Amino acid sequence: MAKRRVTTRIDRAKLEAVKEILETKTLTDTVDAALDAVIHREAGRKLIEILNTPGAFELDNPEVMKGAWGEGGRSFP
Repeated sequence: MAKRRVTTRIDRAKLEAVKEILETKTLTDTVDAALDAVIHREAGRKLIEILNTPGAFELDNPEVMKGAWGEGGRSFP
């Protein structure tokens, strides 16, 4: 992973709050964890959008669902 050294101004109160929330110790670890959190949040938002899209998985299509529950219509005892 490529890292880049930057100079920026950061609100110390916000930094301390985020450090506590993310349980990080250093500025670098905190910024990395915060960026990861934003990336994961967006991935989750996109997944929810797909799951809420009618017909996205064609669960009403018999061909798609064929065998979904295993032999006899169920895959569990």
